[in-house]
Amino acid sequence: MCPKSKTRRRRGLRIAVWSLVGVLVVAAGLVGVVLWQNSYDMDEQRVSIRHGGHTLNGVLTTPRDGRKHHGLVVYVHGDGPVDATHDDGYKPMWEANAKAGYASLSWDKPGVNGAPGNWLDQSMNDRADEAAAAIAWARARPDIDGDRIGLWGASQAGWVLPKVAAKTPVSFVIAVSPAINWLQQGRYNLLAELRAAGASTARTKAAIARSDTTRRLLKRHAPFEEYVKAMEGDADGMTADRWRFISKNYTADATQDLRALRGIPVLLITAGHDIHVDTADTERVYRKTLDAGGTLTVEHYPDAAHSLLKHSIEQSDVKTTLTALISPRRLFADGFLDSQRQLLEELG
Repeated sequence: MCPKSKTRRRRGLRIAVWSLVGVLVVAAGLVGVVLWQNSYDMDEQRVSIRHGGHTLNGVLTTPRDGRKHHGLVVYVHGDGPVDATHDDGYKPMWEANAKAGYASLSWDKPGVNGAPGNWLDQSMNDRADEAAAAIAWARARPDIDGDRIGLWGASQAGWVLPKVAAKTPVSFVIAVSPAINWLQQGRYNLLAELRAAGASTARTKAAIARSDTTRRLLKRHAPFEEYVKAMEGDADGMTADRWRFISKNYTADATQDLRALRGIPVLLITAGHDIHVDTADTERVYRKTLDAGGTLTVEHYPDAAHSLLKHSIEQSDVKTTLTALISPRRLFADGFLDSQRQLLEELG
């Protein structure tokens, strides 16, 4: 091999080595950023809560402020098979709570992450009993101030929060995108999604007709098999368990239950891009029921989606994933985390 060929080969090898080193350095840096951004200023522990002969598998986070007693925010999930951390989505909120001196408590829904039971077997009252049991467990702990325990709940939790308050004293309630009436919410969501999809008049009429058929079947307690037959075999993702869950809960309406929140500080949070809940109707009912006591605060985030994630991020799975990895606190609408921290600081 000639000297020039050897020189070129050595040069190529050096370039390849340094390129690999560069890639590894960048990768290590990215890993470091992800680890740093997903580390939170709070202590976290797994806990077990006994309720109704079963165990709730929970997570309790506490501030690192050296205090022996802390207030507590108890998290009530929305719809779906949600685990205790909501796939780590709760953690930025828990950190904000910790900065205000509050602990946070959440648990896996029954049947999620190996927890016993099936969340689709639950009524809204069952869920309220579950939350009340978790509060009783927390009040028995020496590190929790039993007089400073409040609720945080999103979406479907809107039917659960006032039921909990009727069962056990709570110090405050943070209601995020809660609905009022199950059937009204379902129709609002259906029409909003059809509009967003640019559905034709024919498609819209067909979807409404299908929805009306479903409502008639629910009102006469039809079995799942009859539903499938009525849909001509197209269950559109509906399962027997889900049908049973809906049949048990479709009459849910928070209008009267909200009276249990009178005299309790309530923060109602709504989003400008909510296609799941009619936020104007929710705010109207909350104000009608709770405004007289002067304990209701309403905050509206025009750029947020139903989940209170920024609408521009929530619209893209890629953006959501990357933001969750690199800067999870920036997932939420601007001011959302600070507002909850400030509320807790004011409550003391």
